[in-house]
Amino acid sequence: MDALLPYFASLLSAIIVGVIAYVFFKTHTDNEEGRRRFLIHKEAQGKVLPLRLQAFERVTLLLERVDPNSLLIRIKPTSNDLQRYESQLISSVEKEYEHNLTQQIYLSAESWSVVKTSKNATIQAIRQAAMNEKVDTADKLRETLLNHFMGEATPSQKALLYIKKEIGELF
Repeated sequence: MDALLPYFASLLSAIIVGVIAYVFFKTHTDNEEGRRRFLIHKEAQGKVLPLRLQAFERVTLLLERVDPNSLLIRIKPTSNDLQRYESQLISSVEKEYEHNLTQQIYLSAESWSVVKTSKNATIQAIRQAAMNEKVDTADKLRETLLNHFMGEATPSQKALLYIKKEIGELF
């Protein structure tokens, strides 16, 4: 037993040195992996940031184009047919939205949800105004919608505030 004691002491010290070396190398490799990921992320961020800003520009243009105030000025009724004008307005909003669907890749899920909600709220406002019993012509629909949004923020304006806030967080 006395002869085995120096072997166990040597074995114990070798195990301690091995554990320390393992912990040291493990920590070192984890730090190197973290550094590599940081550098890759930093490089990717430099390439993605301009794309994200361009997407925010496109979404801003989308929101401006589907804003009821600009939509009603841009798309004038060609006849007095209420349903035709309503369809024309809704179709224009849908086309603008579909044209910019790919921008959601570069926006956060919350931002895209706000854009989508704004589009849906605009369409809903057009439909509700068209269902009003007092509205029987395209010109009355246009007038009703303009009056409705004159005193309050439009869904697009609310969405733009959120988008601007998110852009501010990028910097």
